[in-house]
Amino acid sequence: MPQVIEWMGAGPDDIVFRYPVEQIQTGAQLVVHEYEAAVFLRDGKAYDVFGPGRHTLTTLNLPLISRAYGIFFGGKNPFTATVIFVATKQFAGKWGAKAQTTELAPLMIHGTFWFKITEASLFVNEVVGGQGAYNTGQVNDFVRGFINERVIDEMSKYDLTSAFTQLDKVSIATKVNINDAMQRIGSDLVDFKFEGVDTSDEFRERLFWLKQRASAQDVLRMETAKDIGKSLSTSQGGAGLGAGMVLIPQVMNAPMQSPMQTAPQTVMVACPKCGTQAAQGSKFCPSCGASMTPATVKCSDCGTVMAAGTKFCPECGHKM
Repeated sequence: MPQVIEWMGAGPDDIVFRYPVEQIQTGAQLVVHEYEAAVFLRDGKAYDVFGPGRHTLTTLNLPLISRAYGIFFGGKNPFTATVIFVATKQFAGKWGAKAQTTELAPLMIHGTFWFKITEASLFVNEVVGGQGAYNTGQVNDFVRGFINERVIDEMSKYDLTSAFTQLDKVSIATKVNINDAMQRIGSDLVDFKFEGVDTSDEFRERLFWLKQRASAQDVLRMETAKDIGKSLSTSQGGAGLGAGMVLIPQVMNAPMQSPMQTAPQTVMVACPKCGTQAAQGSKFCPSCGASMTPATVKCSDCGTVMAAGTKFCPECGHKM
């Protein structure tokens, strides 16, 4: 009875299968099911590829491996080769990475991708033989890492504001970058989506002020003044107070007070609607009457309170 080489019991999420027997008999029957391809691999290199159907293995339909190793089908002597079955249907997977923006703001991002293998021989050469990924778990790990690496590289090209406010544009550019790379390993990125983007508390606060139309320089000045205030609050007996009274107005670009003046300098903030300067702590704008209190919204999924206009919940990633 001839040897039958077949992928039996393939599950819906199985991507590759390595036939366990490497001794191929003369006249063996190779059975390839729909949405599968069978690739003959030897010494880490892919040779002949078979599509769906039932194939009787001979020298004629194995020209590449026969020529490379001088194989002749005859007698009872088998030859050695690894048969790799590859599923050619579409698969879905999860990705997630930690990246940095152009100003070194940390990003925690995750999402979903869909891909399919389009060139079985190239995929087996680059991933199965080249990376030693002989089962579905190893292939998934490789593809996920492959995508994460390109996401990190792409996100490093954007600043913090663009990463959050132009997510659709960033997503498209990232998908194009990943698809170009995946085609070089015999695959096609069918679709790619961001499902959550977050940053650290420090940079989330900076993003809030930038979205309130404050300039980057203003944000840096506010952060520096806040740091000075923290150091003053920890100084013993107010020893650092004199220096702080001089430094804070300089940082905030406010007029300097005379050392003899005791009246505190009024800190001004811009109205988020019309831009008019008003004293810090004002509840309403003296020019247009708009509320000076930053608007907030609550996540419908986990209840986290955040700035209005946020696209994704920073706690659970829910789309607002």
